[in-house]
Amino acid sequence: MTASGVSLSQISLTLERLRQLTRVDVQPCWNNFLSEGIVSRVELNARRHVAWPRQQNVELIQNIIVPTTLNNFPLTDLSLRLVLRWWAEDVQIYVNDQFRQAGDLFDCSTRVLLSESVQPGDQFTVRLRLVSPKHDDGGLVQSICVYETLAADRVDPGFLADELEVFLIAITQTPSYRNQRQEHLNFLTTLLNKIDWLALPEFPQKFDNSLIALRQTLIDYISTNLPNFDSKIALLGHAHLDLAWLWPVAETWKAAENTFKSVLSLQQDFPNLIFTHSSPALYAWIETHHPDLFSQIQHQVQTQQWEIAAGLWVEPELNIISGESIVRQLLYGQLYTQEKFGQLSPIAWLPDSFGFCWQLPQLLKQAGINYFVTQKLRWNDTTQFPYSLFNWQSPDGTEIISYMSAPIGEGIDPVKMATYTAEWETQTGLKTALWLPGVGDHGGGPTRDMLEVAGRCQSSPFFPELGFSRAVDYLSEISQQCGELPVWSDELYLEFHRGCYTTHADQKRWNRRCEHLLYQAELWSAIATLLTTAVYPKAELEAAWKQVLFNQFHDILPGSAIPEVYEDANQAWQDADNTATQLREMALTAIAAFIPLSPPPQPDFQPVLVWNSLNWSCSQGVELPLSSPEAWRLYDASGKALQVQVCRGKLRFLATDVPSVGFRLFWLGRKMAETIETSFSEAENTPIQTDAFANFNTSIPLIQNSVNLNVNSPQTWVLENEFLKVEIASETGNISQIWDKKNQREVLSEIGGNHLHFFEDSGQYWDGWNIDPNYNQHLLGPPQLQSISWQECGDIQWRLQVVRVWRTSEFIQDYVLEANSPVLKIETRVNWQERHVLVKAAFPLTVPVDFAYCEIPCGVIKRPTQPQTESEKAKWEIPALHWVDLGDENYGVSLLNDCKYGYDIQPNQIRLTLLRGSTWPDPKADLGIHHFTYAIYPHVGDWKAAKVTHRGYELNQPLQVRVPSRESCQFSEQALDSNSFLNVPSDSLILMAFKQAEHNSQAWILRFYESMGEKTELKLDNQFGLDIAHSVNLLEQPIESPSFPQISPWKIVTVQLSNNSELS
Repeated sequence: MTASGVSLSQISLTLERLRQLTRVDVQPCWNNFLSEGIVSRVELNARRHVAWPRQQNVELIQNIIVPTTLNNFPLTDLSLRLVLRWWAEDVQIYVNDQFRQAGDLFDCSTRVLLSESVQPGDQFTVRLRLVSPKHDDGGLVQSICVYETLAADRVDPGFLADELEVFLIAITQTPSYRNQRQEHLNFLTTLLNKIDWLALPEFPQKFDNSLIALRQTLIDYISTNLPNFDSKIALLGHAHLDLAWLWPVAETWKAAENTFKSVLSLQQDFPNLIFTHSSPALYAWIETHHPDLFSQIQHQVQTQQWEIAAGLWVEPELNIISGESIVRQLLYGQLYTQEKFGQLSPIAWLPDSFGFCWQLPQLLKQAGINYFVTQKLRWNDTTQFPYSLFNWQSPDGTEIISYMSAPIGEGIDPVKMATYTAEWETQTGLKTALWLPGVGDHGGGPTRDMLEVAGRCQSSPFFPELGFSRAVDYLSEISQQCGELPVWSDELYLEFHRGCYTTHADQKRWNRRCEHLLYQAELWSAIATLLTTAVYPKAELEAAWKQVLFNQFHDILPGSAIPEVYEDANQAWQDADNTATQLREMALTAIAAFIPLSPPPQPDFQPVLVWNSLNWSCSQGVELPLSSPEAWRLYDASGKALQVQVCRGKLRFLATDVPSVGFRLFWLGRKMAETIETSFSEAENTPIQTDAFANFNTSIPLIQNSVNLNVNSPQTWVLENEFLKVEIASETGNISQIWDKKNQREVLSEIGGNHLHFFEDSGQYWDGWNIDPNYNQHLLGPPQLQSISWQECGDIQWRLQVVRVWRTSEFIQDYVLEANSPVLKIETRVNWQERHVLVKAAFPLTVPVDFAYCEIPCGVIKRPTQPQTESEKAKWEIPALHWVDLGDENYGVSLLNDCKYGYDIQPNQIRLTLLRGSTWPDPKADLGIHHFTYAIYPHVGDWKAAKVTHRGYELNQPLQVRVPSRESCQFSEQALDSNSFLNVPSDSLILMAFKQAEHNSQAWILRFYESMGEKTELKLDNQFGLDIAHSVNLLEQPIESPSFPQISPWKIVTVQLSNNSELS
C-alpha cells in the first residue's frame, strides 16, 4: 500500500471512531410486533435490511434507552434524533404512542427528533407501521440514533468528522490540490493523532479541548496553505412532482397543494429559501382550485423567492412525440407563464424525462429558452455521460447551454454535497455547484430539518459556502465563467428505460392518432375560416391540445404508471379525439359547401370529394361504405368510369394526384337504371378512410366465409402489382419473397421476412420501463399458422389474411398491396395475453449497410448498424417516429409504422418492436386487443430520393373521402375538378401547422421543417390572398431572418401570414 493509501486508511478509521461517539446503529434492535405483548426480534438480510414480502404490512417496535455515555463519550444534554430510511409504500411513525410523521416510497427518509436534551435513562418507544410496495419486497434500510450538540463550548464529534471528511474530499478529489495532496494528507494524519482519546471518560472537557484545538489548527492551516479553499454550493429548493405515476392525477393535485403550502410556510421562517417548480399545467390547476394559494405563489415569484422553471406545459416524453407536440408544449407553457407571472421561463427544466431528441435545442431556443437542465442521464446503465456543462447542438447548428444537474430528491448531506462539488469542479473547472434539496417524485420539497442542517453547515469554515440562488442566476453566472464549452452534437440517449418506446401500446396509438387529428382539425378549420363564414374554434383546439400535452407526461405516455392513471388518460384521449374529429368534419363540410364544383356528368350523380391534408400531391386507394356497393360505379370529373373494387359493403377505388392541401372531385353513379336502395346518411360527411380506433377490451371477430381466389394453386400465395411481387410462405405465413420488379432485385434475405420473434423479457426491476438487456438470448418458439385466406384480389387492392397463434395470443395480419404503390402494408390485429414476453417483427434484408436512418421529431438521425463504442452498443433499442430506413445511396428498404416507436437494427436487418407484457406498475399492461399497421417500402436511391418521410406521413394521414349531399353543394361550369388551397413546391419542407395566430385573429401561422438536410427555398402559393408578413419564433414573436426565404438544412421555420391588403 502506498503512503497515500496508508494515510487515507488511518484518517478514515479515525473519522469513523469520532462518529461512533455520537451515532449508534440500532437497526438490529427492532422487534416484530405480532400482537399486544408478543414480539419477536427481526432478522437482517445480507444488506442489513429489515425485509418483508411485497404487498404486506409489518409493524416494528423498539425501546430506545439513553445511556450515560456512548463509547465513553458523555451524552447528557445532547439532542437525540432517530435517522430512518425505508423502502415502503406507506409508513407511519409513532413515538411514545404519539403519531409523529408519515412517509412513502419517495418521502423515504427522516430525522425524527426524539428529544432536544436527553438525560441518561430517558426512554422512547418507537413504533413503525410499514406497507411494502405492490411490486417489490419492503425494507427498513437504515436506523441510526444520532446525538448532537450546538453548544458553543463543546465540539460535536460526529459533526467534526463530517467537517474533516469534507476537508479530506477537497484535498484528494479536486484538481486544485493535486500536486500537494500527500503533504496535506500527512498534515491531517499528524493532526488527528493529537486527539486525546485517553481523556475519556474521566476528563471529557480535556477531550473536548483537544478537538477544539485540532479544529482551530486546521482552520489556520487552510488559511495559510490552501488559498483556493473557497468552493461554493448554490442551494435551490425543489420538489419533483410526477403528475401521475404510482398514484392517480387527483392525488397529484393534493400533493402539489400540500407541497406549495409547506414551502410558503417555511419561507416565513427561512426567508432566504428559494424554491423552483416547473409544469404550468399544475399551476393552472392550483389557480383554478386554490386561487389564494396561487396569489401567494405569484407574490413570491415577484420577490424572487419562487422561480418558475416552466418552459413546457408538462415535463413530457421527448423521444416519441411529434415535433409539433413539442412546439405546443413550449407555446402553451410559455404563454401561460408570461400571462400569469409576467415573464417567460428561460429554462427547460426536465430532470426526469427518459432521453431527449436531437432537435430539442433548436425547438427550445425558438421558444425563448436559453438553458436546458436534466439529470436523467446519470441513470445510464452502460456509460457515463461525459459532460456536466456543455453546449448541446441540434442538426441545424443551434446550440443551447445544457446542464447535467445534481441528483434530485436529495437532502442536506454535507459529505455527499462536498463529493458532488469536487466532481463538478473536476469536470468543469468551476468552483460553484448547484444542489437541489427537497423530497421529490410525490412532492414534499425542502423540510425544516434540511434547512436547519444547511444553517449549521453554513457556519462551518470547512464546508463550501452555502447560499440560496435561483437556477437562472446560477446558470447565467457559470455560463460567463466557463469559457468555451464542449459541444455535443447528437441525441441525448438514455441508456435505460428502453421498454418505454413500447409499453402500453394503447397510449402510443392514442398519441399518434390525436397528433395527426389535431393537425388536420387546425388545418381545415383555418381554411374554412378563411374561405367561409365559419369561426375559427381556437378555444376548443387549445383545450384538446392541452389534453394531449398532459397525457404526454413522462410517466403516462411511456406506459409506466398504475392502471388508475390510464382510466383518466384514456378519457382525455377520447375527448381530444372527439373534439378534433368533430372540428375537422365541421370544417370539411363548410368548405365543401363553399367551393364551386363542376356540374355532374349525369343529373343523378353524387359528388365524392377526396381530401389531402399533406403538402404534396398524393395517390392512394380509398373506399366508400355503401349498402349495395356492387350497384354503383365511380367516375372522374369528366364522367369517365374508373376501375373499382367491391368487398364487404365497400366500394374501393384509386384516387390519383389529389393536390397538396386540397381535394379532387369524383362522381358516384348508379350502375343500373332501376332504383338502388343505399344510405348516404351513413356515408355523408363522415370519416370513412380513417382507421377506427381499436377497442382494447373486446375480442377480435374472425373473418368468416373468406374465399380463396387463387384457383390455380391453393398453396401459392402471391400479391403482385407493377412494383412488387410478394410471396407468402404457406407453411408459416411469413413473407418468403419480395421481388422489386422495377429494379429487378430481391428485397429480403433467403429466410424471408415478417418473422414474429418472441422473447422472454423478465427479471427487470423497472419492469414497465426496461427491456431485459439479454432478451436476445431467450428466443422462444415461433407462432403456429392457423389459416391463410384471400380477403380481396382485384385491380385496386390485393389483401391476403394470415392467422397465427402463439400460446394464448392470436395474430391476424392482412398483407395489403395496392395498385400503383411500392409499399406492402401489414395491417395487424392482436389479442395479446402474454406476460413478460417481448415480440418483434423481423425483416432480414439483402442490403448490408453501415448506417440506418431514423425519423425523429423534425428531423432524421443516422445510427450505426455495427456499433463500435460502448455508448453506440448501448443503443440496442432505439426510438423512431414514422420510419427507419436501411440503405445507401443506391438502394434501401424502409420499415414504416402507424403507432410503434421501438426498433433495433443490424447491418442487414430491421426489427420493429410490437408488444411487451410487463406487470409493474400496471399488472395488466397491454392485455387485450391491439390494432396497428406497419409497412415495407423498398426503393431505389437513398431515403431522400425515395421520399421516405412522405411515405411515412401518407401511412399516418391517409386521404379522406367524403360524400356531401347534392343540396349542400354549389355547381359552376367554371369550377375546377381539383384544387390546392396551400402549396409549397419543395419536396423537403414538411408542413407542421397552419393555424390562427395566438394574439391576432386576422393573422395566420404557417410552420414547416426542412426534412432532408438540404438547403431549400420557401415559395408559397395559396387561395386566400395571404402573403408572408414576417418570420416568427415558436411563440409567434417577430424575429430577424436575414436569409429568408432561403431555408437552411434541418431548420424549423414559422411565418406569419396576413392578407395582401393589410400588408400594403
